[in-house]
Amino acid sequence: MTSSHDAIASTTVRLNALILRGFKFLYPRNHRGELAAVVGVRAHGNVIDIVRLHDENNAIATRMFADEINALVPRRYSWQRTGPACRVIEELLELPDDRIA
Repeated sequence: MTSSHDAIASTTVRLNALILRGFKFLYPRNHRGELAAVVGVRAHGNVIDIVRLHDENNAIATRMFADEINALVPRRYSWQRTGPACRVIEELLELPDDRIA
């Protein structure tokens, strides 16, 4: 069994790997000024990769076409995963850069 500290440390390592890949991060806040999520975005070729973390057990990552109008709720995408942050980020890192998915 892993501790919450281990999960956070593991997520941090994976977030750093995304930064090395060129992801830029945003930190949207709710109406009270509290952090609502951590959102990473990377545009490359004809796709956009987005990962959104609400906590270590609730993340969503999507690879969508660059012409998608609503990047946070895309109608068309080539790949998407939801679940624990470590697993979702790991699967995103495994995607090839040279094709849609």
